[in-house]
Amino acid sequence: MDELVRNCAAAGVVISLTAYGIGSALRKRFNTPLMNPLMIAVILVISFLLATGVEYDSYNDGAKYLSYLLMPATVSLAVPLYQKLDLLRKNMVAVFAGIISGVISSLLCVLMMSLLFGLSHEAYVTLLPKSITTAIGIGVAEELGGHITITAAVIIITGVLGNVSAEAVCRLAKIRHPISRGLAIGTASHAIGTAKALEMGETEGAMSSLAIVVSGILTVIGASILSVLI
Repeated sequence: MDELVRNCAAAGVVISLTAYGIGSALRKRFNTPLMNPLMIAVILVISFLLATGVEYDSYNDGAKYLSYLLMPATVSLAVPLYQKLDLLRKNMVAVFAGIISGVISSLLCVLMMSLLFGLSHEAYVTLLPKSITTAIGIGVAEELGGHITITAAVIIITGVLGNVSAEAVCRLAKIRHPISRGLAIGTASHAIGTAKALEMGETEGAMSSLAIVVSGILTVIGASILSVLI
């Protein structure tokens, strides 16, 4: 077992990529949003660590290097937005009004649910940045006095749920315009949701990419203001 622990420290990347590969294969095999590759990968990695008794820190010694790819991957989302600049200019007011509405709705929902369930200030500010990308959300939670590990988990769960349910929600709410669909997905479920938006279409992906950036900035401001209410 000790040998396994040492090997896992060096093979964290392999374990993570293998788990994600299995998730991708299952998604292609069953062709359903419920087979989300990231969600499956998380479940498989957790199951592996629990079954083998490997400590998370040992696993993360190797897997942490995957995090270095997060920044260039996020920056690359600017490419589809650049390709749709003319469309953005023509709908500038509607686009930013949509993003602002989404951010306000997200923050107020957390506020109301926190009041309803009697959450403490620490729990409240931990949940406030749930709909923005992890890099920004963790910084917001830390600055406001929240629990950053829970914030990271909540952000991932929010993104996965958005990715899984995006198409169904758009159909249910009869949201058909590509710009509206992209903005809704990006504002609600950040980069993980944007992956689904890119699958839905170029315009959806471009607008979702823009929503990640703008909603992140607005959430930093809004969370700082609303954090004093609880």
